[in-house]
Amino acid sequence: MLRVPSDISASEFESLKIQDMTFVAYRNEVYPSKYDVFFEEHAVIVVLEGEKKFTSPTQEAHVTKGDILFVQRGFYLMSESINEAYKSLVFFFDEKLLKEFVGLHPELFNRQESTTVLETPILLLRSDDNFEKFIQSVFPYFRSRTNLKNHFLRLKFQELLLHLLELDSSGQLATILYSLYKGEKVDLTFLMNSYYLKPLTMTELARLSGRSLSAFKRDFQEEFKTSPALWLKKKRLDYADFLLRNSTKNVSEISAEIGYESVSHFIKSYKERYGMTPKKQG
Repeated sequence: MLRVPSDISASEFESLKIQDMTFVAYRNEVYPSKYDVFFEEHAVIVVLEGEKKFTSPTQEAHVTKGDILFVQRGFYLMSESINEAYKSLVFFFDEKLLKEFVGLHPELFNRQESTTVLETPILLLRSDDNFEKFIQSVFPYFRSRTNLKNHFLRLKFQELLLHLLELDSSGQLATILYSLYKGEKVDLTFLMNSYYLKPLTMTELARLSGRSLSAFKRDFQEEFKTSPALWLKKKRLDYADFLLRNSTKNVSEISAEIGYESVSHFIKSYKERYGMTPKKQG
């Protein structure tokens, strides 16, 4: 699994930063390539060459040269190269810069209504001549040594957002950006049922929910009448029990699928909940 942008390394990617925040990364991908990607920040993937398939639990996008994907923070996508020519630029949306942009251009968002941000992870757009010229204007900064690079890239960030808003005739992107700007909280039931099998820390879950860690724990206790850790343990064990009854997977495979690093720990937890070992249920 690749976590982006934190897993972006100089050996695999060329990248540009605004201060200490990764802004854009360029990659000429090794083929064949198939892996899970977890987006730690909102991201825009611009396909420069080749084909690729991105799959989420609810959507699938088959992209080719000229396609643009907006992916919201916190989503896992299965990324699969279709041919050896695949190249892409990936832009990352730091939330501070995003809110700054919306604050500078309120006239672009004055009719937006709130939405549950997490419900539509992938937004697919198609580039035009103006956007392609913008992309070409980014590449010289990979080689630039100007002391003003951070200032130029902040302007490029705003230019990128303006181009995307122009390309999105549906208005979905504007709605998403405005919801992020307003700091709207994500529904906890929707969030937890979407992510309970993912290896996320409490801090990451809190961030995805639009809350501080303390507010996340407080709201969670109020809604579920238990702690996040106990809820996750029960939910994962219930899913393990379902797999034991309804799949051909063995105990080791199920243990790994629900996030247990130790099979013996899984067996102990399962026995505590169900009064028997998982082997007896198989």
